[in-house]
Amino acid sequence: MWGSSIVGYGAYHYRYPSGREGDAPAAAFSPRKSATTVYLADGVGQHVGLLERLGPHTAGVGCIYLQDLSDADLGVLEEMVRRSYATLTESTYTKRAREGGRT
Repeated sequence: MWGSSIVGYGAYHYRYPSGREGDAPAAAFSPRKSATTVYLADGVGQHVGLLERLGPHTAGVGCIYLQDLSDADLGVLEEMVRRSYATLTESTYTKRAREGGRT
């Protein structure tokens, strides 16, 4: 558990050009009443092609909101999380979600 409601797997270390650094879950979700939130810390923009095939959702800069998991293509969701996890854990991550991409 990361905080009170986020279920996270693995960890990655981030360090921004400003000097701020820390650790966060490399893959995470939060089952909330309004929607299940899936966190993609490398940025939702890195997964545009997959998002088009995901099914009904809304998105922020670093997260996807799914009101009903049974409406989503879980294979597509798995691929997005897998790619994000690989990007975040290959080395110290130096970008914010809105910047996205590999280091």
